[in-house]
Amino acid sequence: MQESIQKEKKAPAIPVIALIAAGLTVVLVLTLTPWNIIPTQVTEDVTVLAVTEYGCVGESALGISVVVSECSAQVGDVVSATFNVPAMEINGYYDSVKAKLAMVEP
Repeated sequence: MQESIQKEKKAPAIPVIALIAAGLTVVLVLTLTPWNIIPTQVTEDVTVLAVTEYGCVGESALGISVVVSECSAQVGDVVSATFNVPAMEINGYYDSVKAKLAMVEP
């Protein structure tokens, strides 16, 4: 009698690894929310705190120090400034994270 020997076929490793990597990428993009880190341009009225050789230094409502170049204002004046901030400072992401942390802390 003739015996037939069959070899088991293994799944190809490269496609399986590619599928796992693609799934992991999707999960990371959805959980890390990179769109909260992307800078957003904001224009806001700031109060001048100091006048330097580089321009006027003011503080925004978000608590960010802003330098307005070519500024002739005096200390205490309000000037318009355009600056970049991470989107998470505007969209309330920090507030939601702080609320979740408050629920976890004993």
